[in-house]
Parts: sequence; C-alpha cells; structure tokens
Amino acid sequence: MEWNPTENPSTQINLPYSIDHRFGLMERLSLHNIFYFCPPMQDNARKVIEKFEELEAELGRPDVVSDQALYSKLHKQYKGIEKATAKSREYLQLCDDLKEWKSALGSGDAELIACAKEEIPPLEKKIESLSAELQILMVPKEPWDFRNATLEIRGGTGGDESALFAGDLFRMYRGYCDRMGWKMTIEDVAEGSVGGYKEIRAFIEGDCVYGTLKFESGVHRVQRVPDTETQGRVHTSAATVAILPEAEEVDVVIRTEDIHMDTYRSSGAGGQYINKTDSAVRLTHIPTGVVVSCQQERSQLKNRNKAMEMLRSKILDAAIAKKEQAESSSRKALVGTGDRSGKIRTYNYPQNRLTDHRINLTIYSLEKIMTGDIQEIIDGLQMANAQEKLGHFAGV
Repeated sequence: MEWNPTENPSTQINLPYSIDHRFGLMERLSLHNIFYFCPPMQDNARKVIEKFEELEAELGRPDVVSDQALYSKLHKQYKGIEKATAKSREYLQLCDDLKEWKSALGSGDAELIACAKEEIPPLEKKIESLSAELQILMVPKEPWDFRNATLEIRGGTGGDESALFAGDLFRMYRGYCDRMGWKMTIEDVAEGSVGGYKEIRAFIEGDCVYGTLKFESGVHRVQRVPDTETQGRVHTSAATVAILPEAEEVDVVIRTEDIHMDTYRSSGAGGQYINKTDSAVRLTHIPTGVVVSCQQERSQLKNRNKAMEMLRSKILDAAIAKKEQAESSSRKALVGTGDRSGKIRTYNYPQNRLTDHRINLTIYSLEKIMTGDIQEIIDGLQMANAQEKLGHFAGV
C-alpha cells in the first residue's frame, strides 16, 4: 500500500502556500493573476524592487541582526529575489529609454528623429526579451526553496563502479557548493570497498540551497570503462541522489509514540570512544516506515536530535513529492514531477557528454561538469520548470 503523507492521521504536515506572510507580492495561488489580470510588467517590476529594498532595510535593523533565526530567514528571501530585482531595474531603465526615444519622434529635428528610428527597434527587442525573462524570475518560489538542504547519494546498480561514481557525484556537488559559497558538512558516510561511497550524506547551508538543487533528485547513470575492466568494455552503472529540504518543527509534527528508537555502537570516527558506548541512534517512524540513523556525534542525545531533524526532512520531502505529483499530472510536467526514482541524467565518459533527459539538454564538457561546473544544467532545469508553470496558468 502506498503511503500518502498528506492523509496520515498521526503525522501533521503543514505545507504553506506563500513565501511569507509579509511576502504578499508573489503568493503561489495568485500566479495567474500576477501575469494576466494585474497591472503591466512595469508595476510588477517596481513591486519587486520595493520588496527588495524593504528586506534590505529590515536586514539593517539592530533587532533583526540580533535575532539570528529571523535574520537568516529574511536574508534568504533577500537573496531569492536579488536577480529578479537587478533585471527589474534594467527593465525599467530600458522602458524609460524607449519612452524618451519615442517622444523624440515628434521633436521635428530630422537628425534626432533618424537616431530615434535607429534606437527604438533594438530597444523594443531587448524589452520583449527581458520581459519574458522577468516573468520567469517572478514565478513565485515555494516556501522551502529558501532553506538549507541535505544531500544524500547512494550507489545503485553496478557494484564497486556505482560506489566510485557516487564518489564522483559527491565531489561534483562539493565543487558546486564551493563555487556558490555554501557550507557543506558531511554527516554520515559508508565507503566503498575499492573507493568512492556506498552511501554519503551531507548537510548544505547557504542561500536558497534547496530551491537551487531540488531538481537534482533522481537516478544518475554513468557510462564508462571501469578501472577494473581489462577488455575495454563500457559499463553502465547508477547512483541515486536525493535533495531533502531542511524541515522545521512546525512543518512536521511527529508524535513521540509513533517513533521506535534503536541504539547501537558507532562504526565511524570516534577515537577512544569508538565501540565503547551505544551512541548511534536509529529512528523508525511507525506510521510511514521511514527509517533514519545518525552516528556523527559522541552523544546519544545529540544523535537523536539530529536523527529527528532528518526524519522530519524525509517526511516533508515525501509530502512535497506527493503535492508535486498532483500538480504535474495536470500540466504534463517534465521537471518537478515529484518522481524521486526517475532516471534523470546520463554521464557518458567516452563521448565527454552529459545528457539531462527531462529537458533534452546535452553538453559536451563532462570534465568541467564533474568539477562542479553545473550552473548551465541548473539554470536549464529552473527555466523549464518556470515555463511549465507559466504555460499551465496561461491555459496552454
């Protein structure tokens, strides 16, 4: 029987429908109105700038600076609309320039009129292009898009080669985190017998981590000649990537009686404490069957608290996936379908090629990509998802 996270009576899951109660500009449920019944794009651009400046002012207030939780929340919202703000300012400037050149057409000055006729067509083309880009940037973000995230990578089919590939994927994401200025902390690791990882989990802190990486979840396939292959044959292996949003206690309310806890001795680093105490913790959420474990801390209490955070993240992710599946079925989505087990990408080493099958994106620079240069892929996925949402609400 498939678990429906939104119908489980013993687990309360709260999925908010707007970015913030003060972030009224971009509420998810009013997406259609923003683009088709509200004032023109110039008004929306001004609202974005106004909200950005409002957040900027709030971030400078002493009472906000002293409240780390509030400061972090507002800063993530601030960074989340930073690009839209820059494009909005550029858009408004171009509109002002166009207005001036159009007024020049009635000046009676032949030379000025000639210049205006030359300047207006490229300006109109730029404005049209920027308007389309702004519409996509203004597609409202989900509330959890601003949060930190947990990265989980598991070797799949392919034995030792899948573990090696899992290690390559981890280094790729670590390189991307370095480029973004994000902090990555390894929480749990099971190394492969010949290298790489059977499984590795890391917590990533930064601006809009989950919103940026959420489309990385799925099965990643690799085609290459393994080091252990003597005949030079290309093998196909796979690893599974999961991006889990950081869950707050208000998102998922879990009853104590619904949790079964096991303790065991840590098998990881611990110096003189290793195998001396049962500090490692395994939690089973009875209603859903979700199991998490943590052994990174020397304290059993700290491991339990960390395991509870992981459990909330997994349950929240399942609820988000269920919601995405319901929405994507009505818009035939290719990105953001809620399917965490779909084969999303192929890394072909002999051809130096990466292909993302959801958006038919192929890039012939695999060596660069594996160092963490994946922004082109992430941008393509974000753009495709935004276009799908815009098309759906426009009735396409």
